[in-house]
Amino acid sequence: MFATPSSRLIFGLLPWYSVLIVTGICLALLIASREEKRLSLPKDTVVDMALWIIPFGVIGARLYYVAFSWETFAGDPLSILYVWEGGLAIYGGVLGGLLAAFLFARRRKIPLGTLTDIITPGLALAQAVGRWGNYFNMEAYGAQIIDPAWQFFPAAVFIPNGNGGAWHMATFFYESMWNLGVFATLMLIRRRMRRPGDTTLWYFLLYGAGRLVIEGLRTDSLYAGSGTIRISQVLAIVMGLGVAGIFFWRTLRSQGLRRLMRPSSLPMLGCVALCIGLAVYLNASGFGGIEASTLQCAALSLMLIVSGATLYAAHQS
Repeated sequence: MFATPSSRLIFGLLPWYSVLIVTGICLALLIASREEKRLSLPKDTVVDMALWIIPFGVIGARLYYVAFSWETFAGDPLSILYVWEGGLAIYGGVLGGLLAAFLFARRRKIPLGTLTDIITPGLALAQAVGRWGNYFNMEAYGAQIIDPAWQFFPAAVFIPNGNGGAWHMATFFYESMWNLGVFATLMLIRRRMRRPGDTTLWYFLLYGAGRLVIEGLRTDSLYAGSGTIRISQVLAIVMGLGVAGIFFWRTLRSQGLRRLMRPSSLPMLGCVALCIGLAVYLNASGFGGIEASTLQCAALSLMLIVSGATLYAAHQS
């Protein structure tokens, strides 16, 4: 029934992709508005911030995508404006949104971490909804699935081609479900965060861990260098190690090296060491090797999450 979409359009010239993106944005604003009240921020802070973040985010998402797939647009630069046909890179959207949030925070004299904390849970939900736009555009899918036992939705999606079509991994669905889990997790832990920006750090860690694995399954990744480096995977590793590093530094500052080396901390330190070791190994084997090493990526993602959690827990103790 859902093996392949019947049309990219809901009716007339209205595309599903655009409707789902707008729906995701509306849900994110609704959740952020509730967080605004919970944190007693000035009324309409979220609405005013949205007027900055949404355009910056869309422009950033498009420019990021265009920058790493310029050959697609070189012959017709005007097609850069056709965002309803797909081609929005979430990393670019996040970077654009962060820039807008930074400028807005400076203008309103509100801590940047507080603003990003009220945004990130809804952002994860918006990503979960927006990924279904890839389904209707028949994009962001993975490698071909040959085994008939797995040729069904949502494990796979049927992509038409000149030879009739083929079944591919439904990676858009995988990421949608992961992002839904990230949203649920952030909503559960947000009240326990002790300082502004902590919820945001957990978003980066959890989203990056999932993206690191799922990106390795896709066939339409954005590449850099010699065409073997998946940009999204590199950024996911940088984000994960960055967050783990921040948590480690906080723990070191609050507890000191001697307390950090006590026996109860050894499992935590072992986890961090294993995480760093895996990252070094992946780097030594070449980022091109990540493409064919889904299990290694999954192991690295798990270590990033576990090391981040243990370091954060140690800091709170």
